[in-house]
Amino acid sequence: MPETERLLQALRDSGCAEEAAAEICSLCSEGRYEEMLRRMRKQRCDLVERMHESQQRVDRMDWLIHMQEKQIR
Repeated sequence: MPETERLLQALRDSGCAEEAAAEICSLCSEGRYEEMLRRMRKQRCDLVERMHESQQRVDRMDWLIHMQEKQIR
């Protein structure tokens, strides 16, 4: 498997959007490594933000469970 295909698959596996993954691979193929790294860091920030949003939803669900348990008992 060529290097760009491995990079593309790794980006997909990391949760990178298809369009962003293709752009990152294109930047790599063009030798625009600094821009590629900036784009990858942006994707990482987006993933962290989604993780925080997910954690907030889990926290809300925990609170709802706790409140329902209090009412039942």
